[in-house]
Parts: sequence; structure tokens; C-alpha cells
Amino acid sequence: MPENSTPAVRLLAPSQVAEILGVGVDEVIALVMDGRLRGMRVGAPAQWRGEEASISTYLDDQAEEARRIALWHQSQTASFPELWGTGIVRNPD
Repeated sequence: MPENSTPAVRLLAPSQVAEILGVGVDEVIALVMDGRLRGMRVGAPAQWRGEEASISTYLDDQAEEARRIALWHQSQTASFPELWGTGIVRNPD
């Protein structure tokens, strides 16, 4: 019998996702609707569920965005000599 290589998808209730992310349930639904978290409506009556795997992807995306914003802010305070590698460094680390 062949093995099923597709990993099982674990679905979480919006309240569980909200607890993990530290946001409200409405924010979780908005993130799913915006496509920033993977989720779906399942059952009868239909209820929202979020994919557990998409939470780590979302958190990784948020961390990368924060890193880029921090680099942007650092570049705004850097002097041209710092950026080009010559001259006096105003704000040494």
C-alpha cells in the first residue's frame, strides 16, 4: 500500500489563532480575508478555520517586514560617508 506523502492539514478555530498571534478574532478573520493567513469556512453551518502551518509563515513574513523597516530607518539616519565606506562615521554601532 503506497504511503500518502501529503502532510495532514491542521485547522484551528479563529480563537486559537488569535491566542497564538495575540490579536482579536476579528483581526484573524480579516487576515484570512486579506489572504495573509490561509483559512477556509468548513462545516454546516460554515465556520472559519485557519491553517496552523500558515501561522508560522505569517509570523516569518511579519519578522522580515520589521527587519526591512528597521534597515530603512537606519539608512535614513546614515551619512553618505557611512553608506559609501569612506569618511567620518557619525553614528558608530
